[in-house]
Amino acid sequence: MTWTGPKELKAQLVRLWDRGELLRDVVTGNVRFPLRMTLKSPNSADITDRFHEVRAWTAELAEMKSVRVEWQEIRHRVQGAQKLPACVWIQSLEDALSWLGKRKDWEIFSVQVSTTRQTRPDLMPWLEKRPMHALELFAEWPRLLAVVTWLVDHPRPGIYLRQVDLPGVHSKFIETHRGVLAELLDLALPVDAVDFGKTGISQFSARYGFLEKPTRIRFRVLDPSIQVIPCSISPDVTLDADSFGLLDLGVQRVFITENETNFLAFPLARHAIVIFGAGYGWEALARSHWLKKCSIHYWGDIDTHGFGILDQLRGHFDHVVSFLMDRATLDAHTAFWGSEDKPLRVDLRRLTPEERALYDDLRDNRIRSGLRLEQEHIGFHWLAHHLQPF
Repeated sequence: MTWTGPKELKAQLVRLWDRGELLRDVVTGNVRFPLRMTLKSPNSADITDRFHEVRAWTAELAEMKSVRVEWQEIRHRVQGAQKLPACVWIQSLEDALSWLGKRKDWEIFSVQVSTTRQTRPDLMPWLEKRPMHALELFAEWPRLLAVVTWLVDHPRPGIYLRQVDLPGVHSKFIETHRGVLAELLDLALPVDAVDFGKTGISQFSARYGFLEKPTRIRFRVLDPSIQVIPCSISPDVTLDADSFGLLDLGVQRVFITENETNFLAFPLARHAIVIFGAGYGWEALARSHWLKKCSIHYWGDIDTHGFGILDQLRGHFDHVVSFLMDRATLDAHTAFWGSEDKPLRVDLRRLTPEERALYDDLRDNRIRSGLRLEQEHIGFHWLAHHLQPF
């Protein structure tokens, strides 16, 4: 049967609830009731061929307690005068909430709206936009409002999240709710208190002026004559990026490798250091302007992402030279060829002609599908031989 019965009528109301429409009315003051429901009724052929089912359907609607049925009389050529439902109304919000079993949720959200309207009216657009999400956050809502209010009073505070001192609020709470807090803070804070260039939850702290855990740069000194730590030969040192940017070691050559074993075993070299790379993302290293005066040699995997990282690094240091990322190195290590699961497909515009030719061969599977040579598989003797000119 395709006619609208109690089950279908309730489904219409459930959809209104699930879309947040009934809760949204609490914010907007919209008066939705009495609400006329969509009603699909029997046609003339149904009354002729399925008369007993039509009568049962009519009786079922007539017995419903949560709706008001409007009736119409029709004259049917076979069954004669018949009284059938013409439309169905839900008279009040009370009826709708009772039928749905959502009275408690509606009351909870009403309290949220009232509290927010009194304390932070600038957040009312968010409640209107995301009423169902707000309802889910009812238990946390007072603390979320407290965080927003604190940051409005202390814009761009220049402290760590851990230092926000509010009852019941700790850094884990803020970190857990960064997504919703970002939406609320964008509404509540003045424009000059938000760095709109910082996006995503990973940049929450930077967007709103909190201190971030400093990015660290790990390096080894390859020249024993460079004394970073007295009486230590080739120390393995980790510094925050700002401190690394202040170094004055007289370094002339910098090697960057993505593999930790290669980093630890990298041979000694005059006037040189080796940096343990971190894949994509070179913004922290780019703050070290003294690197612009050094020759930089990047050693990555011979695969599409290796060349993608090289291309990105050249966006900060255009004088970077690739190291052991050439066709001769690839051909000399065929026994160690592996597979790259998700190769890059984009064009890279900062590669040299030789690098671009190899990258295109890898990207377009001209040598072998998904070919890669990981840097840790390159023979140590091959590395030592190519370091001799340095």
